[in-house]
Amino acid sequence: MSVRQLEGVAQRQWTARSGATELAVFEWGNPDGEPVVLVHGWPDTHVVWSSVVPLLSDRFRVIAYDTRGAGGSSAPKAVSAYRLDKLAADFFAVIDAASPNVPVHVVAHDWGSIQVWEAVCTPRSNRRVASFTSISGPSLDHLAMWMRGKLAAPTPRSVRAPILQLISSLCALLLIVPVLPRLLLKIFGTERMWTWLLGRVEGIPADDVHVADTLQHDMITGLKIYRANVLQHVLRPRQQYTTVPIQILVSTRDVAIRPAGYDALGRWASSVQRHDIPAGHWLPFSEPLVVAEAAANFIDSLTLATAS
Repeated sequence: MSVRQLEGVAQRQWTARSGATELAVFEWGNPDGEPVVLVHGWPDTHVVWSSVVPLLSDRFRVIAYDTRGAGGSSAPKAVSAYRLDKLAADFFAVIDAASPNVPVHVVAHDWGSIQVWEAVCTPRSNRRVASFTSISGPSLDHLAMWMRGKLAAPTPRSVRAPILQLISSLCALLLIVPVLPRLLLKIFGTERMWTWLLGRVEGIPADDVHVADTLQHDMITGLKIYRANVLQHVLRPRQQYTTVPIQILVSTRDVAIRPAGYDALGRWASSVQRHDIPAGHWLPFSEPLVVAEAAANFIDSLTLATAS
């Protein structure tokens, strides 16, 4: 285990194994606190949580990891290695190694949230996951089922929301094209360009954007996540249910996921709290205090409910 500093908070680093895949795991904070696991999306690594970790580490044992293909973790070559079931298996491998006897609370963003949805919709999650705070990453199956339901009985009002979501999803569809995205990311996938883009699209100051040195590699490798999952789940969605307590932070200015896409979530989750946040897709950058407070308050509410 190695130790270094992240914004003044001691960081412990170790490796978890998920089959043949090695996952770089990082810890901060109170080793005796409740475990809170942070899961990043594309094209990020655990570094995306740099402004959130210090806000949680006084109370909690904070754990994050680089998902397969990103940062310090293994990057399998096959597209099939990035299916959601593989990513969910990685998640369980990390939490089983980090907290084998105590259920964990989870906060996840973007594709990190999508893969945790896959995990919490399995029976195993009932005893391993205490809560899930989802940010800018719905279940692909839930989103597809919601769109199908809206389009099944079309009216001018009912089709507006799914059509707007389809328009917002064009970027994801572009990323599954075999050659063009890779070429574009080789040109534009630099820290300078990424920081500039987030500033232009979401108004995030450059100093608030945290990326790893592996950014361009992670962008290109992470395209396999799109290719392995988007069409497969959108065209053949499954009925996926969970009893894990869910909190969703809905970014009302998210360019990728429209707020209406979460409206039917109560069909698949037995306990849901929703908070609409007037911000863009990258809440861990733009609103780290909101993320940390929402996670802590949700955990506290569940603790009080259990005690009573």
